[in-house]
Amino acid sequence: MPRSIWNGVISFGMVSIPVKLYTATEDKDISFRTLHSECGSRLKQLRWCPVCEREIAYDEVVRGYEYAKEQHIVLNDDDLAKLPLPSKHTIELSAFVEAPEIDPVLYEKSYYLEPDETGIKPYALLMRALKEKGLTAVAKIAIRNKERLCALRPYDGTLMLETLFYPDELRVQHGVEAPEVEVSDRELSMAFALIDLMAEPFEPEKYKDEYRGALMSIIEAKLQGQELVEAPAPARGKVVDLMEALKTSVAAARQRKQEQAVEEAPAAARRRRKAG
Repeated sequence: MPRSIWNGVISFGMVSIPVKLYTATEDKDISFRTLHSECGSRLKQLRWCPVCEREIAYDEVVRGYEYAKEQHIVLNDDDLAKLPLPSKHTIELSAFVEAPEIDPVLYEKSYYLEPDETGIKPYALLMRALKEKGLTAVAKIAIRNKERLCALRPYDGTLMLETLFYPDELRVQHGVEAPEVEVSDRELSMAFALIDLMAEPFEPEKYKDEYRGALMSIIEAKLQGQELVEAPAPARGKVVDLMEALKTSVAAARQRKQEQAVEEAPAAARRRRKAG
């Protein structure tokens, strides 16, 4: 059973919903150890003080904010606990918005909320109301030493909480005009045709981390004393004629569509027979 990283309540008008917050995603990256190339021993990361010229134990470490060059103010856990923020314990829903109004660039990390026993009914009420209205709730939550903007939405029987970046945390500049380039109606029409051929429902289970699989293949080969032959890099031809490139792309996409239809025909026939 995973451990909750935050306990508190959702404040919905005069309604309070006791909840626990859990991380909704996990990193599947392959991790490496840093080793000494000479003897293969695992290296240690030392906390080193250049003034005292010695290793520093973890209980000697404090957090400092640099308010001027090489000048710090120290903050301890008691100082952080005294922060006058309601969001340390309460997710107060401040607005309800249409989901498309929140640009994807603002999304940071996903969590899910579970109700305590006394909060099951109001939790279910909020989730159903959001689902039927097709809205997302906006609130704030203080976790990991920061007050974060967040969005709450129903997802497959669970209330999800997504932390959001604040606008001043984005590096993307708003209102910057793209270079003016003349695009012909024929080029635009061909681009539309290519997009239509490639349009399909989003099925995340179709996508796999090929880099991770390739990396594991290398690891397995080295364990067995083999060396993998590096795959040749794909040729990257320079696009000279945009229209010709679009035509070739449309033809290739149409061919893939036809091949996919042939491959899926037996399965589709089985589904029709089963439905009949």
